[in-house]
Amino acid sequence: MNQTLSEILLQQLKESLFTGELLPGGELASQRRMSEALRVSRSTVREAVGQLEAEGYIEINHGGKTRVKNLLEPYFDMPVGEGAALGDNPEFQRQVLDVRAMLEGEAAFYAATRATDAQLKALDEEYRKMQQRGQRETTLEKAKEDLRFHMMIAESSHHLLIISFSQLFYTRFFNAIYGVLTRTLKKYGRYPDGIRSQHSAIHQAIMARNAEAARTAATEHILYTRRHLENE
Repeated sequence: MNQTLSEILLQQLKESLFTGELLPGGELASQRRMSEALRVSRSTVREAVGQLEAEGYIEINHGGKTRVKNLLEPYFDMPVGEGAALGDNPEFQRQVLDVRAMLEGEAAFYAATRATDAQLKALDEEYRKMQQRGQRETTLEKAKEDLRFHMMIAESSHHLLIISFSQLFYTRFFNAIYGVLTRTLKKYGRYPDGIRSQHSAIHQAIMARNAEAARTAATEHILYTRRHLENE
């Protein structure tokens, strides 16, 4: 049975979602732009987009902007406030680090394998900004920069589960992640020796597209911090 143009377009849009080409939370191009870029009728685009909305992949907001939905969000039911309340709890912080070790190891593995050249360039630029971090920056700013670097790695993984979970995890548990950095800096007065070299190892492995080395470096980066806190 031959597929209609709208069915073909729907399949292409889904593939873009599943491969992380369209990121959760990102905007879908307008129907007019899709029509022009793909050289198909507006009615074809409208039908495909309508079906995508009906299946729960996107939501159309007031003003006509269409946002890609995070498909894990309905199942990630811890409220942001509850995560914030646990932010200073050492045991909870260690649990967050355990999840980060697994999550960021896999993100780095797939980023090394699947990142586009443009994504590698952007990641390289972000890494170099991190190395130039000024001493006058607050701990909060440092925490945000660190997570931006790791979120860029996740988004470069082209792995829908990793991208979706990372977005939700970092948002809900940012206070715990920030709390870990605060405790670390209070204890040592600076980043522990090894953090900068670990960021470098992650960066180099991804740039070289060495997936196993990237996974190992990213996992060890988080476990290193955990070891510094586990005896408190």
